[in-house]
Amino acid sequence: MKVFNKITIVFLTVLAVSSCKKETIKGDYFGAEFEISSSVDKTALAYANITPKDSVQTQIVGEITEVCQAKGCWMKVKLDSEEEVFVRFKDYGFFVPKDAAGKTVVMNGAAFFEEMSVDDQRHYAEDEGASEDELALITSPKKTYRFEADGVLIAQQP
Repeated sequence: MKVFNKITIVFLTVLAVSSCKKETIKGDYFGAEFEISSSVDKTALAYANITPKDSVQTQIVGEITEVCQAKGCWMKVKLDSEEEVFVRFKDYGFFVPKDAAGKTVVMNGAAFFEEMSVDDQRHYAEDEGASEDELALITSPKKTYRFEADGVLIAQQP
């Protein structure tokens, strides 16, 4: 955790300096390239004023905790607030590397809430390699932070 905090501090410092100088953060874009906003969010504040039927266009930064091991077609991102965001990619138009867990990511797109059905939860858990016993424990819908990214930047590790 201390390493992640140091990486986050370095990344946010680079982010602040680069936003002033209009430089870009070194890393790899997937999907659409974008300019990083000086108001990029690292907490769940992006979700503070969203109702279940709304969404907001924003940028969020966090640590990738999991990636779909079948294709790289979704990921989970942990924010500084300890909240986790489930991320899919607009129009299934791009994927991220399956080994991206642990890396810092900046995401550009739409933040919203979703109630994930039991079937969807089981599908994603199966993608993660869950056992039949673990799948059987999923029995009710779950309210989740969601994000549909039109582009992501996975930062190079310092």
